[in-house]
Amino acid sequence: MAAFYGQRFLSRLQACQPSCLRQAFLTSAPVDCKQVLGRNEPRKKRWKEKKLKDRWNSQDLNSSWEERLSSVATPLCGLPYEEQLKVKYEKLKSILQNLATHLKELGADRLKITQMPDGICCSLKPVIPSPIVNGYRNKSTFSVNHGPDRNPKTVGMYVGTGKGRNIVCVRTNHLLNMPQSHLQVAQYYEEFLRQSPLDPCLLFHMGGHWRELIVRTNRKGDKMAIITFHPQHLNPEDVSLQKGLVKDFFTRGPGAVCGLTSLYFQERHSMTSCSHEQSPYQLLSGEPHIFEELLGLKFRISPDAFFQVNTAGAEVLYKTIGEMSRADKDTVLLDICCGTGAIGLSLADQVSRVIGVELVEQAIEDAKWNAAFNGISNCEFHNGKAEAVLPQLLMSWSETRPLTAVVNPSRAGLHYRVVRAIRNCEAIRRLVYVSCKPEGEAMRNFLEFCCPPDSGKKLRGEAFAPVLAVPVDLFPHTSHCELVLLLAR
Repeated sequence: MAAFYGQRFLSRLQACQPSCLRQAFLTSAPVDCKQVLGRNEPRKKRWKEKKLKDRWNSQDLNSSWEERLSSVATPLCGLPYEEQLKVKYEKLKSILQNLATHLKELGADRLKITQMPDGICCSLKPVIPSPIVNGYRNKSTFSVNHGPDRNPKTVGMYVGTGKGRNIVCVRTNHLLNMPQSHLQVAQYYEEFLRQSPLDPCLLFHMGGHWRELIVRTNRKGDKMAIITFHPQHLNPEDVSLQKGLVKDFFTRGPGAVCGLTSLYFQERHSMTSCSHEQSPYQLLSGEPHIFEELLGLKFRISPDAFFQVNTAGAEVLYKTIGEMSRADKDTVLLDICCGTGAIGLSLADQVSRVIGVELVEQAIEDAKWNAAFNGISNCEFHNGKAEAVLPQLLMSWSETRPLTAVVNPSRAGLHYRVVRAIRNCEAIRRLVYVSCKPEGEAMRNFLEFCCPPDSGKKLRGEAFAPVLAVPVDLFPHTSHCELVLLLAR
């Protein structure tokens, strides 16, 4: 069984890799980073890749729904954990080999300093394992749609795609990374939906109301549930009635067994996700926040604030970041995409000053509360888009103390203006980039940081060079792994 799942994953990984990671450059490469990454590849080539993915999807038809969901959500679950770490190491090694190839094509002459014998761009350490392998998630998102029995009020995760019009919502009871407490809330949410006279909202333009469920927990056992609802054409009184019904179900009805400490309700007027500012989270019952202890500090977590999904693994990750940054009492630490401030606050006692930047306003409020509650006075946090806030901060930078940057962006990577601001600030000599998908948009960022100066793109500062890569596994049973990459100049 282990060999079967391992081979299936490796084959699918090869089939679904972006073309920029499957091919080396065969001829002289263009100097534009986007062209190097294959953004302008022919449409026919992309169509062939799509057909290849579809072929893999069709092969799953002989599997059970549970197996199909496992192959999507936890594709490595059939392998012993030690083997999972080997698979992830080889994947990251391939990514760093491709990064080395791309940098050569861009003319990054400093690469020879860090080029390793096996063709990777810097030293790659073994994957640091997660302290917890099963049930480690502290946040889970459950969708609502047609289940295998075609019941539209099924709560789970998707198999299939909207474009393919083959979505099936499968319950997640068998997924090894899901804690029992999350599964219990999902089970009772489904029970509530099936007794509600209102339809689920499968597509906004087709009507319906009930949407996804988010469950957040901490190691203490507190549980926050966030229910999404589309009002459509209901009047405020009818919406209030539904809020009362869901509150009664989870506080005095069958759902009370879940023991929710926070129950939120969010009204959305579109299919896309909304922040608290766009569509406020309404507290129906319980406490407004949950709290988590990490590395001896206490953190407040709001409904939409970012917090690493594996708390025990996050402690290992933050220690690793601190060691790689080599920050000391003379260092100013720039924490970009800081979320609730966990990285900066965990390193605050090692540095002279921490400056955090974050888009989500609620997360910044949490970060400020976290600093005050933990008695940390050398941190400041700025709310706004990093591409707007950071250039202003660095343009007027006049301190003589060393400046080290830590970036932990979403899978969309850093905005080009953020890259340019960091690249052009000569005070930043060390940059720690944390990415759970380094083969994606992060690869573009790596190339922009390390390519030769380019006045046309306003990348005038000295290029960074990859120095050390340390993988930290926060996502057992999945294909993902956090890569901590140190860039220096």
